[in-house]
Parts: sequence; C-alpha cells; structure tokens
Amino acid sequence: MADENTGATGGGANAAFEGAQRAGEAMRASGQRVADQTSSLGVAMIDQAQANAEQAFAALRAAAQAKDLSDVMRIQGDYLREQGQRSMNQAREIGELIMKFGRDAVAPMQGGGKSG
Repeated sequence: MADENTGATGGGANAAFEGAQRAGEAMRASGQRVADQTSSLGVAMIDQAQANAEQAFAALRAAAQAKDLSDVMRIQGDYLREQGQRSMNQAREIGELIMKFGRDAVAPMQGGGKSG
C-alpha cells in the first residue's frame, strides 16, 4: 500500500517536473525570439537612419551646386516632401515590426503559437 502511494506521488512529481521542463523550454524559445526580433528592429532603425543621412547629404550636395536661390528652394522643398514620405513609411515599417513582436510574444501564451 505504501509502495502504491509512493508510485502515485512519484508519478505526480515526474509530471510536474516534465511540465516545468516544457515551460522552461518554451520560455527559452520565447527569449530567443525576443532577442531575434529586437535585433531585427535595431537593424531596421539603423538602416533607416543611414538612408535618411544619405538623402540629407544628397540634398546638401545638390543645394551646394544650385545655380540660384530658387533652385536651392526647390531642392529643399523636394527633400522635405520626400523626407516626409520616408518618415511615414519608416514609421509604418517600425510599427509593423513592433506589432509582429507583440503578436509573437503573446502567441506562446495562447497555445504555443500554433494556429489550427
């Protein structure tokens, strides 16, 4: 009788241990996804900053070679219009990355991230 109780208790302990082990593995995998996505977000932001700097220097070069003030004003206006569009596109890109990051972070809590 005592052996039966010990066996049942041992089985429960094994099940608890296995559950904790699975939870630990899921947390580790989730942590890796977070690290990967954080890296992707950082790279995207660096790429955007580089593109912005390149465009700014291109506009400065063009303005330095302008023939007159009206040409400088046109170059500046074009740059500002393009930069406004670039900023909206970049904000959308970063927003999408952040939303994906959030969805992926919540997915393990909603059944392992697998959809049926």
